[in-house]
Amino acid sequence: MQLKGLRVLLPRHELQLLQSIRDHYVQLESSTAQRASYAQPSEERGSLTITDCPLLGGSVLYTAFLGPLSKFPGPRLRALTPLPDLLTVCSGNDAEAAIRLHASYGPVVRVAPNKLSFAGGRSWKEIHGFRKPGEAPILKDHTRYSKPFNGVASLVTETDPAVHARQRKLLSHSFADRTLKELEPLLQHWITLFRCKLEERMRSGEKVDLVKWFNCTTFDIMGDLAFNESLGMLENGEYSDWVKAIFGSVKVLTLIRAVKTTHWLVDMLANEFLVKSPRVQKQGALHWNYAKQRVDRRLARRPERTDLWTNIVKKRDEGEDGLSTEEQYSNASAFMIAGTETTATALSGTVYYLLRNPRYMEKLVQEIRTAHKRPDEITMESTQQLKYQAVLKEGLRMYPPVPIALPRIIPKDGVIIEGEFVPGGTVVGVDQMAVHRSEALYHQPNEFRPERWLAEDPTYQNDCLTSMEPFSTGSQNCIGKNLAWHEMRLILAATLHNFDLHLCEESEDWEKQKVYTFWEKIPLWVTLTPAQQKE
Repeated sequence: MQLKGLRVLLPRHELQLLQSIRDHYVQLESSTAQRASYAQPSEERGSLTITDCPLLGGSVLYTAFLGPLSKFPGPRLRALTPLPDLLTVCSGNDAEAAIRLHASYGPVVRVAPNKLSFAGGRSWKEIHGFRKPGEAPILKDHTRYSKPFNGVASLVTETDPAVHARQRKLLSHSFADRTLKELEPLLQHWITLFRCKLEERMRSGEKVDLVKWFNCTTFDIMGDLAFNESLGMLENGEYSDWVKAIFGSVKVLTLIRAVKTTHWLVDMLANEFLVKSPRVQKQGALHWNYAKQRVDRRLARRPERTDLWTNIVKKRDEGEDGLSTEEQYSNASAFMIAGTETTATALSGTVYYLLRNPRYMEKLVQEIRTAHKRPDEITMESTQQLKYQAVLKEGLRMYPPVPIALPRIIPKDGVIIEGEFVPGGTVVGVDQMAVHRSEALYHQPNEFRPERWLAEDPTYQNDCLTSMEPFSTGSQNCIGKNLAWHEMRLILAATLHNFDLHLCEESEDWEKQKVYTFWEKIPLWVTLTPAQQKE
């Protein structure tokens, strides 16, 4: 925006102030290092005085209306201050706001003074995809990825590409499809127990909260996969203390991250009064100690059965440079969140939309029951062949497990994204819900339509299906993607093979939920009846 364009927006004295500081702040805004030096206190700069206020106000106005990001559309208030973005996150309306903003302003929206939200067809590839040789990486924003309790980053929180690549290489064997095939009997054991527990509830006439039972299943599976021991949640039908601690910490950590990234002074206060508060420290310690204790017990054993730690222990025993013990603690802690709750979320969302759209439920049920005469015929291989597993893809589009943007920092020389040059130091991210509900990318974006993934209906032939990346993409995409797909297919098939589901009235508007990194899910109440094979 040129200065003359501001004459109708600003008083004369503020316009003159902008003119007087323009040259100085052009240099400031184009340099990440200089901008960082202004964002933190130092002895050389001293404290703010009354005489600094006009300059500070001019800086804010310049950044908003003349800085490098002024060309990007968005609400004026968001260009001036990060507070609207902060309030949106803290109120749990992040996903809803992203849909609304992109519907109004297009595929690129300025959502804060130094933050852009993207929702275009190439956004995932250009922000998270592989970079060409010689191109600077678009790194995770370290201010938004807090390290675990021991200060050692996991695959999820590591911002250094070299360290991340080393950890991923050491862990990749554990999540390879060949390894997962060896682990199929373990998955089948827990899914059989899940089915038996639902049968007990069905016989007693109880209504069932599928959110809870999907969570119990995925957590028990991950506990056994990672530590060779059960969490006992399916057996007891209740969340363990560990899982309660995990759920209790997610919202708090979301709010802390949002507050800490607003301003260095707010960061300092948040550190003192939130991060160090007894409640936050207690929850963090509880989750951490549960993960640490189970890793220690697993390392002390030599189980005959393969699990996710088998290859890690093998490398250590052979004297190779494997994961350190502290890295194992951090990654075990991460797996118990990223590899459990997200899968249960995808299943819950998919089942809800199937129940709200009976014709698709009927098609999927018919295919599953025709392909499998008995429950023990449901396998990894058989479910991969199901044509109508497209419902899971559509479920992920309508209800992605992580509906928010994963923030990245643009390297100092800048990057072109969606045809626009984005200057270095800018925080960017792909807002999944805005992408998935974009009318520019999907026909009938707000409707659950699995056929869009089957390439058979010309109605959806122009849908930009490559714009959906629920597991992220590039070198730092979800390492557990294959495991998640196997779990989702097996659990969904087992559920619909054995039961007819009926949505309870109190869950008809189940999708209306807040977001704090993950969906703040409410119970998904259903009643169960024995599966009826239709002729």
